[in-house]
Amino acid sequence: MEALGRQILVEFYDCDSDKINDVSFVESAFLEATRKSKATIISHNFHKFSPHGISGVVVIAESHVTIHSWPEYNYAAVDIFTCGDTIDPWVIQEYLKEAFESKNISSMEMKRGLFKVQPGQRLLFKPQKVSSN
Repeated sequence: MEALGRQILVEFYDCDSDKINDVSFVESAFLEATRKSKATIISHNFHKFSPHGISGVVVIAESHVTIHSWPEYNYAAVDIFTCGDTIDPWVIQEYLKEAFESKNISSMEMKRGLFKVQPGQRLLFKPQKVSSN
């Protein structure tokens, strides 16, 4: 079975509540995390709720990275969805863990779009790493 994508569901606990309630900080952290993973940023949008909490998305050519934060619980839920093998989504998780000063995290990876392919074949529209020879 081949997968079109990988989705990492991340639970960030015991975060710095001020950081995950600061829309400018969260947006900057997300953009830097996606850059560090070598993802191709297409667009982004972040919204600050009143009295607290942030929702946001960075759309990348490889799919998306999203957040919903609950500063009152020192908690943030992050979804990292990538397709292809051109970037490492775990780089995003690790960068955000440090940025949010999360003391406890839980994450789970799911394969998305599972298809049976014949030996020697690959899924169409699935970007692959280009060797640097």
